[in-house]
Amino acid sequence: MFGLMQDRPLLISSLIEHAATFHPATEIVSRLPEGPVHRCTWGEMRGQSKRVANALQSLGVAAGDRVGTLAWNSWRHLALYFGVSGSGAILHTVNPRLFPEQIDYIVNHAEDKVLFFDITFAPLVEKLAPRMKTVTAFIAMTDRAHMPAIDVPNLLCFEDLLAEQSDAYTWPEFDERTASSLCYTSGTTGNPKGVLYSHRSTMLHTLMELAPDTFGASSRETIMLIVPMFHANAWGMPYAAAMVGTKLVLPGPHLDGKSVYELMRDERVTFSSGVPTVWMMLFQYVDANPGLNPKELGIRRVGIGGAAVSRAMLERFENQFGAEVVQGWGMTETSPIGVISKLLPKHDKLSGEELVKIKLKQGRGVWGVDLKIVDEAGKALPWDGVAFGHLLVRGPWICSGYFKGEGGSVLDAEGYFPTGDVATIDPDGYLQLVDRAKDVIKSGGEWISSIDVENVAMGHPAVAEAAIIGVAHPKWQERPLLLVIKRAGQEVTREALLDYLGGRIAKWWLPDDVVFVSELPHTATGKLLKTKLREQYRDYPLPTA
Repeated sequence: MFGLMQDRPLLISSLIEHAATFHPATEIVSRLPEGPVHRCTWGEMRGQSKRVANALQSLGVAAGDRVGTLAWNSWRHLALYFGVSGSGAILHTVNPRLFPEQIDYIVNHAEDKVLFFDITFAPLVEKLAPRMKTVTAFIAMTDRAHMPAIDVPNLLCFEDLLAEQSDAYTWPEFDERTASSLCYTSGTTGNPKGVLYSHRSTMLHTLMELAPDTFGASSRETIMLIVPMFHANAWGMPYAAAMVGTKLVLPGPHLDGKSVYELMRDERVTFSSGVPTVWMMLFQYVDANPGLNPKELGIRRVGIGGAAVSRAMLERFENQFGAEVVQGWGMTETSPIGVISKLLPKHDKLSGEELVKIKLKQGRGVWGVDLKIVDEAGKALPWDGVAFGHLLVRGPWICSGYFKGEGGSVLDAEGYFPTGDVATIDPDGYLQLVDRAKDVIKSGGEWISSIDVENVAMGHPAVAEAAIIGVAHPKWQERPLLLVIKRAGQEVTREALLDYLGGRIAKWWLPDDVVFVSELPHTATGKLLKTKLREQYRDYPLPTA
C-alpha cells in the first residue's frame, strides 16, 4: 500500500520560486569583477533566472545539454545556477584555477554547448576557444561597456543577451533524478573526472545542509560565500540560501584580506565559508593592521572545509573574532557534505584540551551519509577512535560513478564509495582524518599523520603555513620532512621548532629536518600540492639517513 501524498518532483527551480515568493525583497550583494558592488533581490533573481532559461533556448540549448561557466561568485553566476538547471540543461562549473590543458580537456569531455565566462578569464578563453570543439557560443558575463576585445567566434554580451529576453517562463517538470550540474574533480589519478549531480541529490543535500546539526542557516542570516561557486557548487550554499531566503553576499574575485574584511563589515555578515588558505589571507590583513577589532564584524559562524582546521585557526576565530568554527569533511563526490563538526550535549561539561580535541575532529556523520573504515584487506574496522583505515561512504548525494563511465566501477560490494582518505571514527561517530591515502608517511611499518603534525606546527606563533611529506630513508622506508613558511616579522630556528613539536607529538613522529620556504604549492581548490613537494624534495638528504 502506498501513502496518499502528493508526488511532486524535487527540482532546483522550486528553490528560486520559493525565495522570490516568500523573500522577494531580501538582498543579493555582489562585488563584480569590474569593481563595483551590485545589488538585487531574490524577487529580481527569479526574473533574471527565467531570462537565462529563455536565452539558452534562443541559443539552441536543449534539456540535457551542458552549459559551461568560467566565473566567480556573483549575481550573474547565481542566475545561471537556477536558470540552467531549472530549464533542464546541466550547469557545468569549470574551475578556472586548473591548468589550461585541464580546462581544455574538461570542456571537451563535457561537450559544453555554450560557455559563459567572466571578463577576468577573457585572455584564457581567447587562447582555448579554437580547441573547444563543441562550444557554439561564448558569452562574456558583463555589460556592453566592459566587453573584452578578444577574437572568439559568436561572442555575446551577457547583459545584452538577458535584456533581449522575457522574464515570462514556465519551469518544466521532469524526473527529479535528472542531472542538474556537473563538477570535475582533480583529486583522482589521471585526467579530471566528472561528478554528475541530480536535482534529487541536490535538494536532499540542501535540506540536510540547513539542519541545526550542520550549518543551520536561516532567513535571519547574512551569508558570504567565499568558497567559489566552481568548488562543488560552493558546498551547496547557493541552494541553501534560496531555500531559506537569506541575504547573500558574493565577493567575486576580490578575496584578498582587505576586501573580505571590508565586505564582511559593510554587509554585516553573520556566516561565511571558505578554505583555510583564504582565512590565512584575512589573518594576514588583521595582523598588518593592529588597530582593527575583528569582533566588530559581528560574524557568528565560520564554515571551514577543503583541509583540516588547525588548532591555531580554530582558537583565533573563537578568541579574536568571537566566531564559532563549523568544520566539515567532504569532497566533490559527496556534494560535498559528508560529516560536520558539532558538539553533543555531553560535551557541555568539557573544557580546555578535552574540548579542543573534539572540535578539531572533522565531525559526525549527518543523516543520509553512511560511513565505514576498512583495512588493506577490506575488513571493517571498529569505531574506537584508535583504529584507522581507508574511509568509504554511501548515501543519496554520494556519486555512484564518474561521468561517461571514466574510471570504471568505483563502488564496493555494499555500494560504498572509496574516498581515498585514511581516518579514524570514535564511539560517538566523530571522524578524524589521518591523511590522504597517497600522503600517509610510512615509517618503520607504522603510519604518521601529516595532518596532525602540520596542525601542531601551525600552532607555533612564527609559523604561517606548514606542510609535511615523507622522504626516502634507508632504514625506516620514509621519514617526515617539515616545510614551513614563517609569519611576517617572526623568526624561528629549526632547533626551536623541533623542540616545540617534541613536547606535543609522539617522538617517532618528529620530523627529521625542517626547511624554511617562501611559498608552498597549492591545488586549484586550495589544498597543499603534496605531489609537487614530494617530487621537489625526492632526493633531499635527511641528516638521519
